[in-house]
Amino acid sequence: MTTLAPRPAAPPRIHRDWWVPASLIALTAVPAIAGAARLVDLSTGPTAENARFSDLPLPIVVHIVGATTYCILGAFQLQPSLRRRRPAWHRWSGRVLVPAGIAAGLSGIWMSVFSDLPAHDNATLMWLRLVFGSLMVAGLVLGLLAIRRRDVVTHQRWMARSYAVAQGAGTQALFLLPYVVLVGQPSGNPKALVMGLAWVVNLTVAEWLVRRSVAGRMPVAKGAKSDEEIGSGGLRHR
Repeated sequence: MTTLAPRPAAPPRIHRDWWVPASLIALTAVPAIAGAARLVDLSTGPTAENARFSDLPLPIVVHIVGATTYCILGAFQLQPSLRRRRPAWHRWSGRVLVPAGIAAGLSGIWMSVFSDLPAHDNATLMWLRLVFGSLMVAGLVLGLLAIRRRDVVTHQRWMARSYAVAQGAGTQALFLLPYVVLVGQPSGNPKALVMGLAWVVNLTVAEWLVRRSVAGRMPVAKGAKSDEEIGSGGLRHR
């Protein structure tokens, strides 16, 4: 009888969804770099640029650190293959991501209410920041409550909405750049319109992706966990 040679080990599969965190981190790059520059500016003492934050710098520091942490960690949370292969990492990083996002949202709300308006902003933009900042914080809280009762679909929806709001700064940079080049520095209602449009676009895309994912989910036998539940940190939270 001929002895068959052992089959060589299969090479590690390259996951094709690497573009998900890569594109989201790229979107985060501009506001993250701007935030780092702001922190350096604050560390040098009061200037004309940072006058509205120099007396009480804590909210802006919390906002920049929290938002950067949230957006970068959240980019990997949205990679399906990583969620499936590393559910424990998904769960533990979520315990960092959620407080960071809540801190970023609350500090943003605080600055919108108590800090002086920048030169090119108006009350409309202030209210938009309050509305979307509140939605981000509420989404994180509702998403956390949903996963604690093992409602994975609701958890995914609220987490996606909150992340879409947080990524608004990156989309706003993309929208404002052509406006600045073609028209000039926007101010007042035109700036509020562009900024608000960026948030709406992000939320629309997030809602479409989540609904598409839910619609494509295969039925699961009663009592069994789906791949999405396992990948989304659907293990028991303590």
